[in-house]
Amino acid sequence: MVATTELSGITDAKAAAQTEVMARSESLIELSHDIHDDPELSWEEHRAAARIAELLASAGFDVTVGAYDVPTAVEAVLGDGDLTVAICAEYDALPGIGHGCGHNVIAAAGVGAALALAPVARSAGLRVKLLGTPAEEHGGGKVALLRAGAFEDADFSMMVHGMTGTDTSAAGFTGTAVDRFEVTFHGRAAHAAGMPWEAVNAGAAATLALTAVALLRQHIVKSANLNGYISEGGQVTNIIPDRTVIQMEVRARDIDEWRSLKQRALACFEGAAIATGCTWDWRPTEYPYAPVKADPDLARCWDANVVARGRTLSVNSLDGGSTDMGNVTQVLPGIHPMIAFLGENAPAHSEAFTAAAITPAADNAVLDGALALAWTALDAALDPVLRERLLAERAQRPDGATRISLEA
Repeated sequence: MVATTELSGITDAKAAAQTEVMARSESLIELSHDIHDDPELSWEEHRAAARIAELLASAGFDVTVGAYDVPTAVEAVLGDGDLTVAICAEYDALPGIGHGCGHNVIAAAGVGAALALAPVARSAGLRVKLLGTPAEEHGGGKVALLRAGAFEDADFSMMVHGMTGTDTSAAGFTGTAVDRFEVTFHGRAAHAAGMPWEAVNAGAAATLALTAVALLRQHIVKSANLNGYISEGGQVTNIIPDRTVIQMEVRARDIDEWRSLKQRALACFEGAAIATGCTWDWRPTEYPYAPVKADPDLARCWDANVVARGRTLSVNSLDGGSTDMGNVTQVLPGIHPMIAFLGENAPAHSEAFTAAAITPAADNAVLDGALALAWTALDAALDPVLRERLLAERAQRPDGATRISLEA
């Protein structure tokens, strides 16, 4: 159990949070390493969720595993202040390469931030809510939690993601919208040599559609992209297939641009079906992800706190990649900053990054990330102007406003 610390101001509060992080540094790094050494894929992160739940329960948090009917989600709550921060912790791994995106660091930093705030939450008027959010790589755990109401009581939300290279401003990461869906063409099979005229060629429809998509890709803005491949189709050369399936991905920096591009892509599939005489249908395979909309005040606070930890922010911006945290930031104030494994240099989603995510540099990122998140939450709680703004925005937010998934 964490003792409550009385505060005389923001400096006191941040010092208490730092003391807590340093006191728990070994357990936080151990958590990061344990999750790293025991990778679990999207929606299967039972052991990671249990580790997080155990650590937070031991510190006095009210913990639920399987929160909001998501089996590998965690909710851990402490405090009764009227300002609620939702700190997100991801912990899913990548197929084949383990934690090649460093979600072990994300999880440990998020847990560390929640623990750092525990002794000062009451004095700061904070309610701390750690949300363990599964399936960021594929599936959209945060979207499932949004739809279930996990963010309805939050005033703002934050998380931190590891990276190699140098630190950048929280305002500099925007990400892209991404939408993944499956298209199926239905035709009629026939012998490819003996009776091809009897066929309605689902394979030809898929090939024609992907050709149209490739041509469309050449005429869209650089900030958008289309990718697709045939995942199911003909099995042998002498049968014209009656069913072919395409997996598609649409990306764009802007939500309206993404939705427009998706409709144009769907028109390619419709045109191919008409041209070949097939029928077709499509279905989403994952929740769509929105771009990150960084709250400028929270981003400013994060930047100042990272610098206070002795780090240097570069002028580079990061707008690649996609995350379901984007959906959260579209409906309430939030940030998704990056924290560098200083001195490491490896591309994300690679075996080299998996190795980097367990180095001393990554361990330092856990501690600095946890403390910068905690300090940013304290800035929000103890800056009267920012606190009033966040509370006012929540008061004006209609019930159910966060329960969205942003499907086009």
